[in-house]
Amino acid sequence: MQEILEGLNEKQYEAVTTIDGPCLVIAGAGSGKTKVLTHKIAYLLEEKGLHPWDILAITFTNKAANEMKERIENLVGDGVNDMWVGTFHSICVRILRRFIDRIGFDTSFIIFDTTDQRTLIKKCLKDLEIDDKMFTDRSVLSEISNAKNEMLEPEQYNAKANDYRKEKIAKVYELYQKRLKENNAIDFDDIINYTIKIFNENQEVVDYYSNKFKYVLVDEYQDTNKAQFVLIKMLASKNGNITVVGDNDQGIYSFRGADISNILNFEKDFGNTKVIKLEQNYRCTGNILKVANSVISNNEVKYKKELWTKNEEGSLPKVYLADNEYDEGSYLVNEMEHLKREEYFKYSDFAILYRMNAQSRAIEDILRRENIPYKIVGGLKFYERKEIKDIIAYLRLIQNTSDNLSFRRIVNEPKRGIGKTSLDQIEQLANQNGTSMYEITKNADQYGLNRVYLKSRDFINQIEELRSEKVMISELIKKTLKKTGYLTALEQEKTIEAENRIENLDELLTVAIEFEEESADNGLSEFLEGITLSSDIDNLEETDESVTLMTLHSAKGLEFPAIFLVGMEEGIFPGYKSISEPAEMEEERRLCYVGITRAKQYLFITFAKQRTIFGSTTHNTVSRFVKEIPSELLDGYEQAIDGEIKIGEYGKDTDYEWNYGRKSINQPVKTYKIEPQKQKVSTGFAFRTADSFLNSLKKQETSVDLSKYKEGVKVFHKKFGEGIINKIEPEGEDLKVDIDFEKSGHKRLMAKYARLEII
Repeated sequence: MQEILEGLNEKQYEAVTTIDGPCLVIAGAGSGKTKVLTHKIAYLLEEKGLHPWDILAITFTNKAANEMKERIENLVGDGVNDMWVGTFHSICVRILRRFIDRIGFDTSFIIFDTTDQRTLIKKCLKDLEIDDKMFTDRSVLSEISNAKNEMLEPEQYNAKANDYRKEKIAKVYELYQKRLKENNAIDFDDIINYTIKIFNENQEVVDYYSNKFKYVLVDEYQDTNKAQFVLIKMLASKNGNITVVGDNDQGIYSFRGADISNILNFEKDFGNTKVIKLEQNYRCTGNILKVANSVISNNEVKYKKELWTKNEEGSLPKVYLADNEYDEGSYLVNEMEHLKREEYFKYSDFAILYRMNAQSRAIEDILRRENIPYKIVGGLKFYERKEIKDIIAYLRLIQNTSDNLSFRRIVNEPKRGIGKTSLDQIEQLANQNGTSMYEITKNADQYGLNRVYLKSRDFINQIEELRSEKVMISELIKKTLKKTGYLTALEQEKTIEAENRIENLDELLTVAIEFEEESADNGLSEFLEGITLSSDIDNLEETDESVTLMTLHSAKGLEFPAIFLVGMEEGIFPGYKSISEPAEMEEERRLCYVGITRAKQYLFITFAKQRTIFGSTTHNTVSRFVKEIPSELLDGYEQAIDGEIKIGEYGKDTDYEWNYGRKSINQPVKTYKIEPQKQKVSTGFAFRTADSFLNSLKKQETSVDLSKYKEGVKVFHKKFGEGIINKIEPEGEDLKVDIDFEKSGHKRLMAKYARLEII
């Protein structure tokens, strides 16, 4: 017994030994919540004489469940094998295997994965004669999943349907559930809901399990949704002995259906609750915790706490105001190399956290330039993402219609009804006639493929029109997205995944714009060549000694010796969507708190004067989260804030308007009124503030002293690094400058647009 309680601090000891009734453990980041759960289970077995099968412990991931089992086994031995330890879904599947026949299924039921679900949704759409271009399988499945998270059955969803779209989805939902049952199948979302349904309709079943589990323990309680709450309430209804562990300051998954009110209302839902706060942090240095506390204290929450530690105070977290996203990336590299050199850190000790996946692209460019190995957690490297590969395939086909691989990839993206059988026929004819699949499709009627001819007319016409365009690459990408319907298809999905894909496509525009600025030979073939080289580098084998890149959401539950929080600007983090929504702003602040508390020893916070993202150049103010940190807690604060670009500083004679919130690629933003010239200018890009638009105008007029460019002069470029000019060639009122860059090789740039610095 002494071994089980040994090493617990005062509050952990209290949480472990509090046995009777409901117990809410508010566990701050790095405070040892898993230790509390595992030691409490051991205490129940050893001290209170419970049998392993009397205990139910629920986690959110299989990894967490396995870790819990291992720790319990180390404390009590083999008894863990008879204990119910698992995820919500694995626990419910065990119940369904025994009792699902009560609601009309056979106990040999199967569980459909996402691919199975989408296939079935497609069939339902077809059977109901619903246009699968307006109602994509992804968007319909997402809406049905959301309904199930709210515990809405088809008839209940139908009763709440208040527009044409939801009325159609209600019909699909009803047929989808009917077809699942015909296949003796359930989907992932059904697992918990059907367990609750069995409990509601069979009192003896819920009595059996609520009697069986004399103690219920739940991890990460702040992440539970409505169905999970109802299930827990039922399972603990008989004995009332329930311990939940969570942190209201780390509730960051509302987009997945998590309901923060579950933890905030626990005392109301479970009477006579004992609340215990774990505030001693074992992970971070004192100064990192002070920064975390100062940010999260701005949230209006029920359970306030102040993390503290016996660890050393450590270095002050550093802040850095970068000139742009590439300067930001260079700063990260410099700091990593410094810690590797001075404190023997490894690349695997570093993690770079950002709010949106699209932010990784510029950082990846810099890491590749410096030959630093990296891996992306919870996502793909930029050029490996499906939507990026799709649009690049379109560009490759526009450039070269003999590219059969690209043709096959995008001929049915978005859907055009040209399936595998048709593609196989086209390929066979192309091989027989020594021509391309595109040419066969273009003239399909001459080969007896009348159905293919009819289905492919729009596609062929689109490619032919795009091939005839004489425009810059960024404009060609926008036209491709619009003409082919690719962007419209994503917008119609109305899913978070689709929104992320659109953001990534916006970032591809940034790649094109930078290429136009940075290359004198800015043709499509050169652009595609550069993309291919980047992709090849991305595919190099990763090692364990890699810098980790991930979104802040993916970082939950992880820790690293050194953390870089990048893009800490208004409009980036927090995002514009959350600025006018208090509840969303609080969740953004919780996300910031999660990011800060991933750092064990070193924390770096960066923001930029100028950032090109989503196809436009922006000047955002520093994030409010940074300004919530007292200046004395940050190294470099005064210098960074003094250098910050303030909105509206471009001149007293400037009268302008702007709208917050990014438009999608093919939508123009509002007209900007520029005084005193009285001119009206509209743009296809969404400038986040008037400053960014004015600056773009200003940048075009910037005069560059061409006389300073001479052969043999050493220069620095924000993306390519240091290089030496080896050739200069006049080009109208500009100069073509050939430069050999130390790490990026040979480049030919236009002097006025390259923004070179003389070293």
